[in-house]
Amino acid sequence: MATIHQTLAPFLLLAAVFLPAEITAQRAAPAPGPAGPINITAILEKGGQFVTFIRLLNTTQIGSQINIQINSSSEGMTIFAPTDNGFQNLKPGTLNKLSSENQVKLILYHVSPKFYTLDDLLSVSNPVRTQASGRDDGAVYGLNFTGQGNQVNVSTGMIETRVSTALRRERPLAVYVVDMVLLPEEMFGERKISPVPAPSPISKSPNVSDDLDSTKKAAVPTSEKSGSGEMKVGLGFGLGLVVLCLKFLI
Repeated sequence: MATIHQTLAPFLLLAAVFLPAEITAQRAAPAPGPAGPINITAILEKGGQFVTFIRLLNTTQIGSQINIQINSSSEGMTIFAPTDNGFQNLKPGTLNKLSSENQVKLILYHVSPKFYTLDDLLSVSNPVRTQASGRDDGAVYGLNFTGQGNQVNVSTGMIETRVSTALRRERPLAVYVVDMVLLPEEMFGERKISPVPAPSPISKSPNVSDDLDSTKKAAVPTSEKSGSGEMKVGLGFGLGLVVLCLKFLI
């Protein structure tokens, strides 16, 4: 028996040394690989109800700009993504009437150049700047946030809606769902209509005035003409009678 123990002792010692290390290596989780670059289109496609918003991001090329900036920005970004139902609820022709430049501003209005959590939006100072701010001679193009508890509302001055599901909430990008398209007042507000100027008085030229005066003078009423004629006949008849009387007296 002693011989057997002496023979197995080296093997038991090796097992005691190497087996725990092997078991630990098997249990250790593989180290996570580096995270890939953020892609706003992929995030929205995963959400499944943002076809129109994705199309506008692509046609205006804002989507690619966001991907570049978000992967190099220290401030991060916050995007408010309108659903397809939100676009369908717009008045017919709203998007088609916009120029290419205004379509760009409309999409930029849904992007804030800073990362915000929902708690941040409840305490932020209004109005919150967007990527459209300052594009039109310093126009505000800001968003106003109100709410309490877990509910946050966003207002543009034209519409107000709830900030609902978060498609992404990790730095440096937050993407929140909104059920309405955020219409900036600077673009869709009632425009002040300038009053129609009063017509300027018509100036009469001297020739026209003279013609009118001469016409008035020429247009003597018929009754006046006939009256003056009768007066002349009466005076002539009276003078004739006086002359005859004088002859008889002489």
